[in-house]
Amino acid sequence: MSKAGSRILQGAREALSYAKGKADNKKFGVHIPPEVDVKRIRQKIGLTQAKFASRFGFSTGRIRDWEQGRHTIDASSRVLLTVIEQEPEAVERALKKAKAA
Repeated sequence: MSKAGSRILQGAREALSYAKGKADNKKFGVHIPPEVDVKRIRQKIGLTQAKFASRFGFSTGRIRDWEQGRHTIDASSRVLLTVIEQEPEAVERALKKAKAA
């Protein structure tokens, strides 16, 4: 395999690891929390499960499962939930702009 082909294959492997939540976060310069407290985040914002789900693009069932520990939260969702916890208005603005586009 060529040098370029090897680099492409390595990049694809890293992307897959990242998507599965198994990537070395130090390599990417971000911290993805291993756990998030969905109920605490939702209550901090003052929303019901249904309103939180609707506002941020989740299903109500998924929110309920996360809160009751019946489903593991994947890395991408943990990232989004962390951003929602810190900047819920920014997430809402971004999602509204994406919908309008």
